Amino acid sequence: MNAADIQKTNLRTFLIIWASQVASILGSEMTNFAITIWAWNITGKATSLSLIILFTQIPRLIAALFAGILVDRCDRKLLMVLGDSAAGISTIAIFILLTTNRLEIWHLYITAAFSGLFGYFQHLAYSASISALVPKQHYTRAAALCNHVGQFGSNIIAPGLAGALYYQIGLQGILTIDIATFAIALCTIYFVQIPQPVVKREPEQQKLWQNLTFGWRYIFKNPSLRSLLIFLLIFNFIDYAISGIHASLILSRSHNNTSVFASVQSAIGLGGVIGAVSLSVWGGFKRRIHGMLLGTVLSYGCMVVFGLGNLPATWILAGFFTAVFWSSISSSEQAIWLSKVPPEVQGRVFANRYLLTQLAAPIGLAIAGPLADHVFQPAMLPGGILANTFGDLFGNNYSSGIALQYTLFAFCGVLLGLTGYTWGKLRNIELVIPDYEVNDKSTIQ
Repeated sequence: MNAADIQKTNLRTFLIIWASQVASILGSEMTNFAITIWAWNITGKATSLSLIILFTQIPRLIAALFAGILVDRCDRKLLMVLGDSAAGISTIAIFILLTTNRLEIWHLYITAAFSGLFGYFQHLAYSASISALVPKQHYTRAAALCNHVGQFGSNIIAPGLAGALYYQIGLQGILTIDIATFAIALCTIYFVQIPQPVVKREPEQQKLWQNLTFGWRYIFKNPSLRSLLIFLLIFNFIDYAISGIHASLILSRSHNNTSVFASVQSAIGLGGVIGAVSLSVWGGFKRRIHGMLLGTVLSYGCMVVFGLGNLPATWILAGFFTAVFWSSISSSEQAIWLSKVPPEVQGRVFANRYLLTQLAAPIGLAIAGPLADHVFQPAMLPGGILANTFGDLFGNNYSSGIALQYTLFAFCGVLLGLTGYTWGKLRNIELVIPDYEVNDKSTIQ
């Protein structure tokens, strides 16, 4: 089989895996929507919703310390199977607890941590396999398909479907659908062939610590990669501080209207699909850094409008355009890493990149809920210290504080994107760092 035939076969494999993951994501998003409604009805606190996301993220950071070594040295297909299996087990555990009337909010924290841990291995193995399955000129398109078309496509269908089914079949029925989609993804990965990178021989005396820190050293020896890392660290802090209160903002502003919540989420999903499909067809900017920085400015600009809005129509439009531009951010950023880092070390480099950039995520999530519940909400009630200053924009009720908090963080995101253009080492990253040299004999086996 010649190189062209191998590329076509691998591309078909990528599309088959991607399609199965879309089915799995659809089930997961339905479950996430239903669990959000269940948790909000039980607690009515922004902190509870942000903690679910927090407990998902912390194990991923721990796993990132050593996951890269496993992905670079172990069978990536096996790691993907283990990740999907663990996610299925978590859903089954929630299902059993629910059917026996024992499900409590803290159970969701535990299952989120378990699925987050193994889900990270699956995600890293999947991401590191893209360069072995997809030709380099299609990296941005592949990243758009993986990171956005499937995710946002599910967001179009899942909220409306879960919202309609929640009061018909309940959380139990939605969990059953989720388990079925996990089974589809698991069977698909089991039966496809995923090329493995050839592991270069390393000195026998190389220490574990050298392997663990390889990705850090690879990134920090290059000033432009360091700049990209710092940008992503700040970006993720802002992103998780906002996402931690996103559902709480909509539910509190709409007086717990699940139909409004579903409509907004579906609009976000539609925007994400349109943005990702457009990007996959277009291919993105020739200099991908423009896609990342412009996407950041425009997406967070729409979030500012979202926070200022108090009507479902405003949230739907602002959420739609937020997602349209959002696709450009991570797809462009991922394409930069894929083109600059050789495939045989991507597992370690990507894992350490994830660890370092996501260190801000737990901080953002940990402060998001308490800030909303104990700082901004009291401050915006009549007589509060911020009530007179921002009352005309946001009102002076229970939901006003969350809206103010959301808007302030979104504005910080706009400033971050604009600042990126003044940062020479970041702005010129693609001019400074050459693409890795493709060597068919050493890349895959």
